[in-house]
Amino acid sequence: MLYGRRSGHRLRPARRRLLEELLPRLAIRPEEGRMLDPVGLFGDRRPLWLEIGFGDGAHLAAQAAAHPDIGIIGVEPFVNGVAALLARITREGLDNVRIYTDDARLLLAALPDASIARLFVLFPDPWPKRRHHKRRIVNRETVAAFARVLEPGGELRLATDDPGYARWMLEALLAEPRLDWLAERAADWRQRPADQPPTRYEGKALAAGRRPVHLRFRRL
Repeated sequence: MLYGRRSGHRLRPARRRLLEELLPRLAIRPEEGRMLDPVGLFGDRRPLWLEIGFGDGAHLAAQAAAHPDIGIIGVEPFVNGVAALLARITREGLDNVRIYTDDARLLLAALPDASIARLFVLFPDPWPKRRHHKRRIVNRETVAAFARVLEPGGELRLATDDPGYARWMLEALLAEPRLDWLAERAADWRQRPADQPPTRYEGKALAAGRRPVHLRFRRL
C-alpha cells in the first residue's frame, strides 16, 4: 500500500514507469497467514538485511552496492521514497534489493524466526506529541518482533535526532532480554558506525544543530 502521491501524477515520467514496471518485480507480497520463504526472495540462502523506513533510499542503495552478496529488504509506504530508491537501483544496477510498501509490522509478522542478519531503523518519525506516541514504529511490541526475526549475533541499528524518542527507544530496547546494548562509552552512541553511510535526515539534523543518537544492539 503506497501512501502520498498514489497516482504518481507529480512524479517525472521516468519514475512513474519505474513504479509501473520495476516495482512489481521487486515487491514483496506475503500471503496472509503464511510465513515468507527467505530463499524465495533471492533464490539462495544469502544473509538478509532489513531497513524499515528507507526514506529516499540513499542509505539502502549504498549498503546494497557495498554488499552485493547480501539481500536487502527495504520497507517504505510513501511513493516518492519508493520511486527514488527504484531510480537508484536502476542507475547503479543493483540486483540484491526487494521492497515492501505496506506497514512494516505486517512484514515483521511474516518473517521467520532468526531470518534477518542486520536490521536498520534510521531516523523514524518521532511523533513528538504524546497522543501520537502510539504511532511510533519503535515500541516494546516491535522491539520484541525485531528480536524474534534477528538471527543470533544479528545486529539492530537505530538512529534518531529527537532526545525524547531516544529515551523512548532505550526504554523499549533495554526491556528486551534477547538484545544486548553494544555501547561501552559515549562515543559509541554519539557517532554513526563507520560502515554505515549517512542519510539525508542525519544531514538535516546536524545542519540544524541537533546531535543524532546511534544505538546498536546485538541479538543474544
